[in-house]
Amino acid sequence: MPVDRTTQRFAARTHHHGDFDPSELQRVKRERDLTVSVVIPARNEAPTVGEVAGTLRRALQVDIDLVDELLVVDADSEDGTGEVARAAGARVVRQSDVLPAAGSALGKGEALWKGLAATDGDLVVFIDADIKDIGARFVVGLLGPLLLDDEVRFSKATYDRPLQVGSELQPSGGGRVTELLARPLIAAFWPELGWLAQPLSGEYAGDRALLEGLPFVRGYGVELAMLVDIVEQHGAHTIAQVDLGRRVHDHQSLDALGRMAAEILHVTVDRLSRQGRLVLTDPLAATLLQPFRDAAGQLDMGRHEVRPEERPALADWRRLEGTSA
Repeated sequence: MPVDRTTQRFAARTHHHGDFDPSELQRVKRERDLTVSVVIPARNEAPTVGEVAGTLRRALQVDIDLVDELLVVDADSEDGTGEVARAAGARVVRQSDVLPAAGSALGKGEALWKGLAATDGDLVVFIDADIKDIGARFVVGLLGPLLLDDEVRFSKATYDRPLQVGSELQPSGGGRVTELLARPLIAAFWPELGWLAQPLSGEYAGDRALLEGLPFVRGYGVELAMLVDIVEQHGAHTIAQVDLGRRVHDHQSLDALGRMAAEILHVTVDRLSRQGRLVLTDPLAATLLQPFRDAAGQLDMGRHEVRPEERPALADWRRLEGTSA
């Protein structure tokens, strides 16, 4: 894909959250007879989920009627996440209670899939539960392109990601997996997505028909797989990105980022194979070895299995369940 085409798409499809007036979006939503669901996946996020849910409820349900449904998917937490979210005014469902016949598993993508199944809004906004500087802009910004541009069916957040180093918060430096792995992979294999500043961002929104037509990878690869599948099914022109300013949250350790990168690599190979662009003579090795020192200071190797699984498109799952019933 020529660089000038990518540059043009960046210019045409990049917005700032300040471009959108919540009152105007409310008016358009009412005129188009649409409903909005906000889904917050959360596992052991009691310290932050209350502020996230409470802020969005006050700003977008009490002060203005822009969000019809605010749902926290409690991914079987052990720290009272569900109780905190419920006290903040959100509707809470336990992940394992949604589509119980489908079973349940760990992973953000699993919570997203269950949240999609547990809501009925025409437009669905996914917001992470660990945001420390949450504001209405996260939802308003993502809804803007969906409500005001008929061509846009999926909107993706971008922002500056400060990095905590000791007691100092540096203005940038977060998103290490994006810069070291995801962006080079996208540039090599899906350059039509190269204009997205934060392809792995955890905040995005889409129309229900599009979202229910996508498979959901259960783990860390969910965001990349989603983008690749949208481009294949609908084209990159249906995606917009919105600058939300900055996002502050706790960063994961380097070894956790290594496991995330391994899953993203596996998802990349899987999508390339499905598209007929890559043929493996042998399956990818599923074990990631990571060095560490034990309590006595001895060097050892930790073993982590990397087997990204995914849920089928919700529309397909419902159709198959209806057939089997």
